[in-house]
Amino acid sequence: MSKLYSGAEIVFKCLEDQGVDTIFGYPGGAVLPIYDELKNFSSVKHYLVRHEQGAGHAAEGYARSSGKPGVALVTSGPGATNIVTALTDAYMDSIPIVCISGQVPTHLIGTDAFQEADTTGITRPCTKHNWLVKDVKNLAKVIHRAFEVATTGRPGPVLIDIPKDVQFQKTSYTKYKKQKKLNGKAKNNFKQNEIDELIKLMSNSSKPIFYTGGGVINSGPKASTLLRELVYATGFPITSTLQGLGAFPGNDNQFVGMLGMHGTYEANNAMHDCDLMINVGARFDDRITGKIDEFSPKSKKVHIDIDPSSINKNVKVDLPIIGDVGEVINATLKTIKKKKPSFAKSNKQKISKWWEKIEKWRSVRSLDYINSEETIKPQYAVQRLYELTKDKDTFITTEVGQHQMWAAQHYKFDKPNRWMTSGGLGTMGYGLPAAIGVQVAHPSKLVVDIAGEASVLMTMQEMSTAVQYSLPIKIFILNNEYMGMVRQWQELLHDKNYSESYTAALPDFVKLAEAYGCVGIRASTPEELDDKIIEMLNTERPVIFDCRVDKIENCFPMIPSGKPHNQMLLGPNDQKDKKITGKGKTLV
Repeated sequence: MSKLYSGAEIVFKCLEDQGVDTIFGYPGGAVLPIYDELKNFSSVKHYLVRHEQGAGHAAEGYARSSGKPGVALVTSGPGATNIVTALTDAYMDSIPIVCISGQVPTHLIGTDAFQEADTTGITRPCTKHNWLVKDVKNLAKVIHRAFEVATTGRPGPVLIDIPKDVQFQKTSYTKYKKQKKLNGKAKNNFKQNEIDELIKLMSNSSKPIFYTGGGVINSGPKASTLLRELVYATGFPITSTLQGLGAFPGNDNQFVGMLGMHGTYEANNAMHDCDLMINVGARFDDRITGKIDEFSPKSKKVHIDIDPSSINKNVKVDLPIIGDVGEVINATLKTIKKKKPSFAKSNKQKISKWWEKIEKWRSVRSLDYINSEETIKPQYAVQRLYELTKDKDTFITTEVGQHQMWAAQHYKFDKPNRWMTSGGLGTMGYGLPAAIGVQVAHPSKLVVDIAGEASVLMTMQEMSTAVQYSLPIKIFILNNEYMGMVRQWQELLHDKNYSESYTAALPDFVKLAEAYGCVGIRASTPEELDDKIIEMLNTERPVIFDCRVDKIENCFPMIPSGKPHNQMLLGPNDQKDKKITGKGKTLV
């Protein structure tokens, strides 16, 4: 007779078979049998967070930076509901997360028992799939299926809800036969004639542009390498969404910058005026398109995506290509090499006037700002951080707000998986626990959370986790004492009614750092900034860096709400002349 294992043991047997060595979690009554087994499975390291939302974001940071699925373990009721924000965040940004939640015993389900919640019902809209396992015999199959669902096709979060009695029940366990990683290739429905049509469109275009998104990153490092090869083979300009940064080198001349609400002047104008837009793994999100009926009105649009539901969802396209973006790019490259080996050279003259136009837009220097010798400008702070860390293979996370956009604008990424930020959901508090997950995945690397003081306070308790596990994360706070993006919108959209956006009772972040047992550093003037950043980088412990920046600096350029993406506010003067009114107020 084969050996019998409890449900709790099977959880860990499955994790081992899936190659999981890291989980983030918080114990509670409904998962205590699982926690009992931790001592018997030394191959799996558990990181105790201080809030279940932190477990979810840490799992996200781990997944985004490593390419492996993140795993979180939470209890029933409030434990499960606390992680909903992180699950929704992962769902919006296509991050593979496996969440294991405890549930009250099966006979109590539906009785309003202590710490009971309809976890599968609550998480159904924010996961790719979820399961309530009522029979231990199904547990292993479900867990292995969960990992498959999370990591194939368009990645995303899944949840497995396990009642407490199922964790005690026993059954046999058959070792999982690891499947060859599909990386979404099962959904490669594209055909060679579609690739041929794409190349025909590219050959006939005089104003082309690549529009790339997080799908390139999700496809794996090879996809980013192939993307670079394709861009160089064509000579086309390339832009990126917030989530796609790093797929193509940020300092390369063919990169015209990030596009969207706070993208560069040249990127947004090029997207508007192009005659061919090749969307590679992006969603046509509202922050990109601006006024949808005036979005790139004269272009042929190609959309390459693994998720068929994303195609023609927001913007109607002329050529849909459904498949893993890495595979599609590879097929395109092979065809170009076979049929048009000198593509870039032969096409150079055709697109030369297009590049001249782009260079004129570039000359506007839309990311410039008026620096100060007295006050640290937030853009300057990010630029100095970049210059002092660019040679260190640095991993950057952010919170959400002005600082996030300044980081995206002024920190240049040359590699994929180095930029972790909350895009679709825009979750304040994301960056600190995400940095913990990144540091766990890359213990010897530099991990910096570019933060805002309002955002970081939402999950500040996770500094305790960083200290407990000696994770030397650096929390670089651009402290303007406001909810900066809220204040900016109030200035531009709501007649400077700064209702509840000023934080009147902030903690002393240096003392707070010391209270947590980490290192606190403060910089208040541009003159001392470099030395203080170097001090932070040389500190081998967790650091909270309080960088006191200009309180009323706004983030430009900016597409005003309700306007097309070629009508941008470039600075304070534009903000006076192009006041946002009416319908635009409802769209922020």
